[in-house]
Amino acid sequence: MKHTYKFVVLALVLFILSGCLYPSSQLEKNQIPNQAQLDMVQSAVDDYRERTNGLLPIRTKSNDTPIFEKYIVDFNLLKEQGTLAEVPGNAYENGGIYQYAIINPETNPEVKLIDLRTTEGLRGINVKINLYRDKNLYPPFGEVVGNGLYTIDYEKLGLEHAPTINSPYSDAVLPIVMDSNGTTFIDYRIELNNALKEYDHSYQEGEDIRFLLAENTPFLPVYSLPYTIKDEEPVFMTE
Repeated sequence: MKHTYKFVVLALVLFILSGCLYPSSQLEKNQIPNQAQLDMVQSAVDDYRERTNGLLPIRTKSNDTPIFEKYIVDFNLLKEQGTLAEVPGNAYENGGIYQYAIINPETNPEVKLIDLRTTEGLRGINVKINLYRDKNLYPPFGEVVGNGLYTIDYEKLGLEHAPTINSPYSDAVLPIVMDSNGTTFIDYRIELNNALKEYDHSYQEGEDIRFLLAENTPFLPVYSLPYTIKDEEPVFMTE
């Protein structure tokens, strides 16, 4: 009997500790497949639009907000309207690692994901760049990669390797580029090159091909510059 009691107590302690040792983003509710969560929120957004004569449940942002970060889903509005009972477990608002956003708001609103790990990764690099700029006149420009675009001279930042961001689309790591003002962007050319080969499209030179990723995958190519297609390859639209 005593052994049984000890086993129960031990199991209970381990259960409690398991909840404490792992961050909420690692809990089971935050690991539900993205598509299941997306379908649930998409349905809620569609219902909301029907109840509000076409309005979208989004937070108000300034007009100069980049397109893929502009239309963030407001879960409070969905809950108030009764179209969503619970915020998805993988949503930032519920301790998860994704932010839900909408593309094509005026024509065909679709719910997509922003992987906030890319946000954190880029923020960490920006902190180092800002510290460098506090002591130097110019940002740590590296090699020219486009018209007014540069790599980051990682050695000036005291880094051993060029900074990268883990791609939300694959196992690839994505470079970071910088404009002449020192503003950083994620370089999605690796993923765009794959997307041009994988998905049917009719994009022409001069058109923004980032929507090839946005419309065919769950994730949005946030913190990016516009890209177009040239000789069947992705290039910065500034080139």
